[in-house]
Formats: sequence, C-alpha cells, structure tokens
Amino acid sequence: MKIELAGRTALVTGSTQGIGAAIALGLGRAGARVGVNGRTTESVGRAVATLREQAPDAEFVAVAADVTTDDGTRTALQVLPDVDILVNNLGIFGSRPALEITDDEWRRYFETNVLTGVRLTRAYLPGMKLRGWGRVQYIASDSAVAIPAEMIHYGMSKTALLAVSRGFAKEAAGTGVTVNSVIAGPTHTGGVEDFVYSLVDHDLPWDEAQREFMRRHRPNSLLQRLIEPEEIANLVVYLSSTFASATTGGAVRVDGGYVDAILP
Repeated sequence: MKIELAGRTALVTGSTQGIGAAIALGLGRAGARVGVNGRTTESVGRAVATLREQAPDAEFVAVAADVTTDDGTRTALQVLPDVDILVNNLGIFGSRPALEITDDEWRRYFETNVLTGVRLTRAYLPGMKLRGWGRVQYIASDSAVAIPAEMIHYGMSKTALLAVSRGFAKEAAGTGVTVNSVIAGPTHTGGVEDFVYSLVDHDLPWDEAQREFMRRHRPNSLLQRLIEPEEIANLVVYLSSTFASATTGGAVRVDGGYVDAILP
C-alpha cells in the first residue's frame, strides 16, 4: 500500500519532538506539506532542520505559535490559513495525587489537551467541508479508557477527546471529511528511558530493560514492549489518506493491546 498525500497540507500541533515529530515526518514522506508546530522559533527551527535531514524531498513549514492561546492560534492561521489534515497532537501530562489536583490544574489540562484541539478544529473544519475533503485527528491515549489513578486529570482530558472527535465527526457527516481519535499506548518518547531505568536494573540492555518494565509495570500490554513513535505515526498517516475514507467517528487503537477491552 503506497500512501500518497501530494497536494495536501497538514498541521501537526506539538510536533517538535516525540510522537508529533514522527507524525510530521511520516506525513512529509508521504508527500504532504507539513506545518511543524511548537511554542518558540528556536525549537521549531531545530525540529524543521532535523526533519529536512530525514526527508530531504519533503516540505516542512515552521509554525512557531503557542496554540493554547488565542493569539497563538491566530499566528498559526496566518501561516497556514487552510489545511487538509489537522493532527491535534499537543498535550501535557504529569502525575498528581487525585485529591491534590487543584482547580487551576484541572482547567489547564482541559484547556491545553482538549480546548486547543477544539479551537483549531473550529477554525479549519469549515474549509475542509467546503472543499469536500479533510482529515481531523486527535491523539488520545490508553489513559482515556484505563484512567490512571496517579493522573486522573490527564485521563479526563484524553477521555474528553474521544467525545470531541465523535461529535465533530457528526458535524462533518456526509461532507467527505473524516474525524477520528487515535488511542496511543505506552510509547518510547523523550525521557522515558531514564524513567524505565529508575524502575528496573540499570545494567540491563535497553531491549531487556523495557520488556522487564512492561512486564512488571504495564502488564496489560500484549506487545510487551514500548511502542515506537513511528508506529503511532503509521496509523495517523493511514487515517490521513484516501484509504481511510470510510473510517470516521472512531477511536482507533494503536496501544499494543494495552486496553483490556474489545471496544474502546
């Protein structure tokens, strides 16, 4: 299956590193013109330079803007007034005992992880509907379904994305635009190796260490290893293509079998 996205423009929020950068790279390699987003000119510039080294024939556009704010969203819209593919990847996470989560933290998680994607969808979806083609995706998490006791504010925000994506899919019904959420499982992103080695034997090679970590601390995983960002990106690229034209309103899992359920 060769996915061809030439002529399409994409925006991936929070794409200077990790899953977002892998998604930007995957879309670029498939031929899309990709907006790479981060808060600062410096971080976006470094990310774009790295992506261009990895995919010299791809077109990457720097979108330095804090899209959690109205001003930042306006800046992003000035750089990319219209997109065909919107990937709402930006998100924050952290652990906190449930009874210590303040009102301000609840609001920050909702506004960053949920409302940012809603705002951008509201800005870009009308143009997609008018053109009769578009793809909107929200990067959710296994935490949307298996709420972690140590960060229920994060879990709440990812659960909300499942509802948001389903609702916007109904708004886009019959227009040629699809809207989906992607349930990502435990992923090998920045800092995770230090975290893994804080819980398992430091002398173990990485492959053995991550498997030991998954066995002891993430036993639900059927993959029994961490997911690589590129594996998340592969699903996002597919959902961005014409091959996924009948997939909409879904919560599509790339979680390594972590969620112990047949349906999300």
